[in-house]
Order: sequence, then structure tokens, then C-alpha cells
Amino acid sequence: MFSEHDRVGLTSDIDASKLKTGDVGTIVHVYPERAAFEVEFVAPDGQSSVVTTVLPSQMRPVGRTDIKHAREMAGADGATAPRDRLR
Repeated sequence: MFSEHDRVGLTSDIDASKLKTGDVGTIVHVYPERAAFEVEFVAPDGQSSVVTTVLPSQMRPVGRTDIKHAREMAGADGATAPRDRLR
């Protein structure tokens, strides 16, 4: 059963939020009867990227054998955000 502060991985894309299967987030709110959850997805620098409603069928627990990966997240216009340049 999912609880607040659990880390979860998406099992399907959430197109409206530009999230992809495998993206990892943290549950920040549990709706009554655990019908849905608010999940926060953050960038590697710790900045919040998206908070969105996720159904139990759209996520799974993240465990010790899982590994995170990085990808650029597309904006509303489909363009990716510019990355900081190394100096």
C-alpha cells in the first residue's frame, strides 16, 4: 500500500505532465481511500519540476534494485529546457 513520502516509479506515461514511464517521484499527498496520490517529481538539483495526480495503477514502489536515470523534460511547447553549461 502506498503512503505519504514513499518513492514511486511511473508504470505509464502521463502526457499532460510530460512524465514518462520510469520517472521517479515522491508521494506528497494521499487522497481519501487512497483513490489517487499527489506525486512530486524533482530535477537532479532538487528543484521541483512537476506535482501531479497519479492513480495507483500508474505507479509502483521503488526499491533497492531500481536505478534512476536522467532525461531532459519537454516544456509545454515540446522544447527541452536549456541545460546549464560547464565553465
